Amino acid sequence: MATDYGMQTREHRMPAALRAPFEGRTWREFTYLMLSLPISVVLFSFAITLFSLGAGLVITFLGIPVLAAGLAMCRGFGAMERARAKALLRVEVAAPAPVRGRTRGLMPWVGAVLKSGASWRHLVYSLIHFPWAVFAFCVSLTLWAYAWAMFTYPLWQWVFPLYTGTGGIQLYGDTHHSVYLDNPFEITLTSLSGLLLVLATPWVIRGLASVDRLMVAGLLGPSRLDSRVTELESDRGVVVDTAAADLRRIERDLHDGAQARLVALAMDLGLAKEKLTADPEAAARMVDEAHGEVKIALQELRDLARGIHPAVLTDRGLDAALSAVASRCTVPVQVEVDLPARPAAAIEGIAYFTVSELLQNISKHARATRAGVDVWRVDDRIMLQVTDDGRGGADTSAGSGLAGLAERLDAVDGLLVVDSPPGGPTTIIAELPWRD
Repeated sequence: MATDYGMQTREHRMPAALRAPFEGRTWREFTYLMLSLPISVVLFSFAITLFSLGAGLVITFLGIPVLAAGLAMCRGFGAMERARAKALLRVEVAAPAPVRGRTRGLMPWVGAVLKSGASWRHLVYSLIHFPWAVFAFCVSLTLWAYAWAMFTYPLWQWVFPLYTGTGGIQLYGDTHHSVYLDNPFEITLTSLSGLLLVLATPWVIRGLASVDRLMVAGLLGPSRLDSRVTELESDRGVVVDTAAADLRRIERDLHDGAQARLVALAMDLGLAKEKLTADPEAAARMVDEAHGEVKIALQELRDLARGIHPAVLTDRGLDAALSAVASRCTVPVQVEVDLPARPAAAIEGIAYFTVSELLQNISKHARATRAGVDVWRVDDRIMLQVTDDGRGGADTSAGSGLAGLAERLDAVDGLLVVDSPPGGPTTIIAELPWRD
C-alpha cells in the first residue's frame, strides 16, 4: 500500500505536460478522432444520397417521405454519436425533443419530421462533420505517428543499412550523394525533437476533440428553446410542490396551534357558563384564563399571517419588513437596504422569505454573535447578502433547508450561492430578477 501511495503521489506531482501522453483522456480522444473518419464517411454518404434523392423526387411527391425518412435516420445516427461522445469525450448531451405526430398516421409524422429543427440540425451535422473528420484524422494521426517515430528513432534506425556499413534513414539524395540520419548527434537531435512532438501532440488532439464536443452539443442536442421549455416545466413543478408544502404547513399550524387553542377556549367558556350561577368566582377565573388564551391565539394567528405575507411588507416595503424580521433574530442584525424603487410584489415576497429563512437558520444553527443583511440592485437583478460570524459549515446538499431555498429561487430564475467554510464566517448571496 505504501508503494502504491508513493507512485500515486509522484504521478500526481508530475507536470501536466509530461502526464498528457499517457493519460486515459488523450487515448480516448485520439480513438474518437480515429473513429470519426469512417463513421463520418458513412453518415455523409447516407445523408447526401437521401437528401439528393428526396430533393430530386419532390416533383413526384415521393421525395417528401424519402426526405423525412432520411432526416429520421440522421436522428438515429445522432443518438449513436451522442453515445460515442459520452463514452470517449466524456460529454453528455441530452437528446432533443422527440418528433410529434408519430401515432397520427404517416403524413402527419412526415410533416412533423420536416418541421423539426432538430432533424435538420442532425442533417447539417452529417454533412459538415465529414470534412472536419478528415482534417482531424489526418492531423492527429500524422502528428502521433511522426512524434513517436522520431522519439524512438534510436531504437529502430539500424534497420536502414547504408553502404558505409552503418544504419540510418535517408533524408534526401540518390545512391551516390545522400544525406542520412546516422551519426550520434543527428540521432539524438531527432529523438529530442520527437519528444517535443510527443508532449505537444496530446494538446493538439484535445483542441481537435473540443471542436467535436461543440459540434455534438450544438447540433445533436436540444435547442435553446427546448431546453428553456424543459427548464420552465421543471420550475413549474417546483413551484407547485412548494405551494402544496406551504398549504400543508399552514393547515398544520392552524390545526395544531390556533385551532386547538380555540377549541379548548370554547370548552372553557362553556364550563364557565355552567358555573356562572353556582360558583361565580370559579366562573370568573375561568373567563380570565379564557381571556389569556384568546390573546395567545390572536398572537399565533398574527404570526401565521406574517408567515403568509406580512402586512408591513405590503405597506412599507422590504426595508421595514426586513428590519422587523431582524428584530426577532436571536443575534444583533444590521440591515441595509439600498433599492431605488420597489420590485414586483412577487419578487419582493420571495426576497423577504429568503432573508427570513436565512435569519431563522442563524438563530437555530449558526451560534453567531452578530449578523448582517444587505440588499441592493445591480442592473436588472436584486441582490441579497446575509452574513454571520457563526460556526459555518452550511451547505446546499440534498435534504437541507438551503437546498429547498435554492430550488425556490431557481424556479424564478434566481440563484443561491453559499460560502460557509467550517469555523465560519458564512456569507450567503441570493440573486433574483428585478421586475417592476
